[in-house]
Amino acid sequence: MNRFAELLDRLVLTPSRNGKLTLLTDYFRSVEDPNRGLALAAITGDLTIAAVKPAMLRTLVMERMDPVLFGYSYDYVGDLAETVSLVWPQSPADIANHQPTLADVVAKLQAASRSDGPKVLARLLDSASISARFAIIKLVTGGLRIGVSARLAKQALADLGKVDIAEIEELWHGLTPPYTELFAWLEGKAEKPEKTALALFRPVMLSTPVGDGDLEKLDPAEYAAEWKWDGIRVQAVCEGGVRRLYSRTGDDVSGAFPDLADAMDFSATLDGELLVGDPLQATGTFSDLQQRLNRKSVTPKIQQQYPAFMRCYDVLRIGDEDLRPLSFRERRGRLEAFVRSLDPSRFDLSPLVQFTDWQALEELRRKPLHPVIEGVMLKRWESPYLAGRPKGPWFKWKRDPHTVDAVLMYAQRGHGKRSSFYSDYTFGV
Repeated sequence: MNRFAELLDRLVLTPSRNGKLTLLTDYFRSVEDPNRGLALAAITGDLTIAAVKPAMLRTLVMERMDPVLFGYSYDYVGDLAETVSLVWPQSPADIANHQPTLADVVAKLQAASRSDGPKVLARLLDSASISARFAIIKLVTGGLRIGVSARLAKQALADLGKVDIAEIEELWHGLTPPYTELFAWLEGKAEKPEKTALALFRPVMLSTPVGDGDLEKLDPAEYAAEWKWDGIRVQAVCEGGVRRLYSRTGDDVSGAFPDLADAMDFSATLDGELLVGDPLQATGTFSDLQQRLNRKSVTPKIQQQYPAFMRCYDVLRIGDEDLRPLSFRERRGRLEAFVRSLDPSRFDLSPLVQFTDWQALEELRRKPLHPVIEGVMLKRWESPYLAGRPKGPWFKWKRDPHTVDAVLMYAQRGHGKRSSFYSDYTFGV
């Protein structure tokens, strides 16, 4: 457990991406199974532990110290997990005599019933060092908030095994913690795991911003333009009757959008924008879309008020045919024909923008037809679908930001990694 706790401490204090990658790669290389796999699952959000609500954690700690003192401490530190780990009564004898591994801690937490959970957690905290307590609390409260995304962790795996991150991402949803078969392959001790699961995520292709002088180097005739919609990039996958809706980072968000998942009656992989409203009448704003996000349950009323649909940009697969090696021109033709067979209230086609030169496109970019449009996308007609963010094939040319005169009224410190500076502001207009 101490190795995992040390990793979290160092990741929090390491600002650079390359520094975090080095820490992760070294940890995965030096720590044995299953501890490294469980650490990976915790970082990527795939470790299943019954979450402990912050209120229960507060109750536990205030049984051991003065509530007013705890309140002052929390206000000063800014992060609940860090505060509890610092103020929890120290028991040096227990710490010296009991050094559980990450696997031991996870096993005890997963085996605990709802009623026994607080007692099990308290015993673990009693016998842990400050750093280990911080790590344990992060595990049970959910969300490490250490400045490491799931994709960065996967990049560390790719660096460990000297493979392309796209290989990791295509395998990911068919694997389960503690990922022993994945590590065995990355270390050259076993063959690459087979992709046996259905409806797997395919790594998405991303664009680069248009920089100064970029357009001067490009031929308008070689690029298609389409609107950049202000929603959430998603990938709709249906294979063998299994339906999945993924975010652009590969998170399964199907459960939050059952109305859209129910309409995925096809065998294909589509790339597009998740929006709300009626594509035949009006597209809702991002504020409308937020009414559907981060909900534990999606009621029929919410689905009726803010119906979800997908505006399709690209098609990666139809049936068993992988279309990613084809040019965008060919994929676009296949997509246009395919979308016509889908429910028009749930799927529509992102229209192409007709233009003759960059000046004409700039006029359209500055005055879009709809407030939900945040710019234009440029896609080279002959480009295949490449995972990652290769510069050249795709560009995003966003609208200039709006400005407003306002008065700063309140400022509040953030939590977690943002606890040391003011991150929440209230303005008066």
